[in-house]
Amino acid sequence: MDPVVIAALQIGSDYAGKAATLARVCAFEDEIAQSGAALVVMPEALLGGYPKGEAFGTRLGFRMPEGRAAFQRYFENAVALDGPEIATLAGVSDRTGASLVVGVIERAGSALFCTAVFIEPQRGLVAKHRKLMPTGTERLIWSQGDGATLPVVSSKAGTLGAAICWENHMPLFRAAMYAKGVEIWCAPTVDARDIWRSSMRHIAHEGRCFLISACQTQPSPDELGITVEGWPGASPLIAGGSLIVGPLGDVLAGPLGPETALLTATIDKSEIIRARYDLNVVGHYARPDIFTLTIDESAKSGVVFR
Repeated sequence: MDPVVIAALQIGSDYAGKAATLARVCAFEDEIAQSGAALVVMPEALLGGYPKGEAFGTRLGFRMPEGRAAFQRYFENAVALDGPEIATLAGVSDRTGASLVVGVIERAGSALFCTAVFIEPQRGLVAKHRKLMPTGTERLIWSQGDGATLPVVSSKAGTLGAAICWENHMPLFRAAMYAKGVEIWCAPTVDARDIWRSSMRHIAHEGRCFLISACQTQPSPDELGITVEGWPGASPLIAGGSLIVGPLGDVLAGPLGPETALLTATIDKSEIIRARYDLNVVGHYARPDIFTLTIDESAKSGVVFR
């Protein structure tokens, strides 16, 4: 198999909003093209923003008016999948020849979803994955995805799948995606801890796949000249740590520090076959006579008209 270049674009959301963030992404277009990357993964909630430290005026049993106003601003900064931001990303994909997997805050009706969009050259938006389980107080602002958005996407880099942030800690989710034949595991995240990077190595090793973890990077509130409730001013909001891992759990590139950067690695997909020689958790290493997993891929709606 011919080697291909894959990449993580470690970048942060701009506090000025989604237009400014998109401009940051577009500024990397030439570097993406020059790298020859067939695939670029970008962080969770990049367009729309990850509001770390924001309480949205909520205490148990109380919602304050200022929190409703904060949510309205957040809602208005979210992305419609048929909107101009996705079209702009599709243009970047066309011009660079790279598949893109990008974390966005998707606005659908009155609901927000933490979503990974899959964009292919000359085809535009081909699939989306909505985060199944928002973590902790993310549930205050994001809706849950369902089994209807668990895609795998065929690209020139390989077969792609995505798990967003702590979805990667859901064993049954991982088993489902392994069974779909993921060759390159895309992990958009805002988790910059060392234990996250250990998890990434474990998943690549367990699934015998290549893995790209793309994390946001955000400077400290002191550097930004802002106040974030409950956050120490000198501590980075999100400290990066993006990396690329091979199918035996070896780190191929990274982890990055807090800088904004394009991280690349050249891979050979034949390594997947060699790695699965002695471990294929949904193949020869499975015990279907003992363990089975049933996945409901139907769309779920609170209102059904028959």
